Amino acid sequence: QVQLVESGGGLVQAGGSLRLSCSASRNTFSFNPMGWYRQAPGKQRELVATITSGGSTNYADSVKGRFTISRDNAKNTVYLQMNSLKPEDTAVYLCNGFRRGIDYWGQGTQVTVSS
Repeated sequence: QVQLVESGGGLVQAGGSLRLSCSASRNTFSFNPMGWYRQAPGKQRELVATITSGGSTNYADSVKGRFTISRDNAKNTVYLQMNSLKPEDTAVYLCNGFRRGIDYWGQGTQVTVSS
């Protein structure tokens, strides 16, 4: 069974930082791409960042220059480093991975940024 498990969320003040981790039950190299999405209350799920197996990255305009996605295939983990957090970054952050024609999702981790 393929599973993605997020960790690292929490409560942080505006301007602070958090690092999210997504641990996969399969080698992350087999997922292409992997990414982070977020969903705030009453809003649609939106793309935050993606990374391909070759290391190419893509970011939403709202997080460019503040967030960094990376992957460590040896640890089967994808990370999202979030700096200069803003209250509007508050959401449930979900890990996503595409593998063998199937989209996999984690359960999500809550990030709350206080002003």
